[in-house]
Amino acid sequence: MNTTFDKVSQWIVDLSNAICGYPEFCLLMGGGLILFILSRGISIRHLPQGIRALRDKQASDSGKHTGQISSVQALLSAIAATVGMGNIAGVAIALTVGGPGAIFWMWVSALLGMTTKFFEGALSIMYKGTDEHGNPQGGPMYIITQGLGPKWRWLAVAFSIFGLVGTLCFMQANQLVESITTVFTTPMGIDNTAWLRLGLGIAIALIVGGVIMGGIGRIAKWASRLVPFMVVAYLAFVLIITVMNFQAVPNIFKQIFEQAFTFEAGMGAFFFVALTGARRAAMVNEAGVGTASMMHGASQNTDPIREGHIAMLGPAIDSGIVCTLTAIPILIAGNYVGLTDPKGLYVALGAWEQLLPGIGHYLLMAIVLCFAFSTMFSYSYYGQKCTQFLFGTRGIKWYNYYYLVMIVVAAVISLKTMVSLMDIAFALMALCTMPTLIALAPRVMRLLKSKD
Repeated sequence: MNTTFDKVSQWIVDLSNAICGYPEFCLLMGGGLILFILSRGISIRHLPQGIRALRDKQASDSGKHTGQISSVQALLSAIAATVGMGNIAGVAIALTVGGPGAIFWMWVSALLGMTTKFFEGALSIMYKGTDEHGNPQGGPMYIITQGLGPKWRWLAVAFSIFGLVGTLCFMQANQLVESITTVFTTPMGIDNTAWLRLGLGIAIALIVGGVIMGGIGRIAKWASRLVPFMVVAYLAFVLIITVMNFQAVPNIFKQIFEQAFTFEAGMGAFFFVALTGARRAAMVNEAGVGTASMMHGASQNTDPIREGHIAMLGPAIDSGIVCTLTAIPILIAGNYVGLTDPKGLYVALGAWEQLLPGIGHYLLMAIVLCFAFSTMFSYSYYGQKCTQFLFGTRGIKWYNYYYLVMIVVAAVISLKTMVSLMDIAFALMALCTMPTLIALAPRVMRLLKSKD
């Protein structure tokens, strides 16, 4: 029995390795490049419009019967989901493999991701559906059925089924428990037993449950508070480190640009995006996966172009700003050089402790806690939307219980097989979403042209 189970587990891991590397990279980044060319570089040309849209009255005012949250809350909730462990561990691994030049390619991938998110945000408003109670709903399921037509409903159903697996937070919950035991309980002499992990898992599930049971309104409320706090706090801590080591900063950015086009940096960038990013950049900015469409589809905004402008700011923040904030202390510390089997989070923790002795790893752990919980809050909503599309609103309550139980399970068991399943599900979600975005992009461009 164990042999059969082991064979199945290894088959899942092998399948994940096969489809979640370069094939997923080509789908997400190649699709983003097509949209970037089609839109004539909208992520660069219209960045000022995106920033202005955040202050626009219609983006933040309540509407009637058009959605549940404002556009700004949708953006912050989407960022809450994407800013997570990948922004720390993934960046550290990219630096270890590719050196400073890999950061440049992360910025390039952010630009492509911004373009993809523009179309996701716009289409989520252009093609909304309704649930069985007549309430407006948005997301790839409705973009497919309303935009491509009813004959493509099977694709929307497939996306929702994949979403029930892909939006589970096995990685976040497991790594959060691992981080807590490493930084806090083990140094206190408390053994890292299954009972301890179970207790931590239950505590995490109770905190998450207290938020997600309140629906999108409570999730958005917490996201609108937590995201600005954690990004500003992260920025403040990194600025302190930067000021304390200001003499090293010019050389860091010089290395980023000088090494951006070396073979080593190129391989590091591809490793980050394809092997720890496009299988984790699916978890870093999620552009093209379809999750952000569900959040922006809940917006009360009625202007698709304005929603697209706001949505495209997400990758600029998570893959641009936050990943750069992670890279700076690691580059200053230099503790990533020469590692052959790096554990990304531990590289980052080591850098912070080296630069801020005695308190550095605690400060970063506080940020990690915020990152992990924010992701778990928002991911639950994505699963709720998939459940609602498949089973109606009556299924949401049962999904929430399922989601919380899986958090506890993730805290206790080894997750290699389950994480591989999530990776496969994310790749299949992207396979449903990205071709849909490309097919419907000309309609967005016609609307954009009519408004110019």
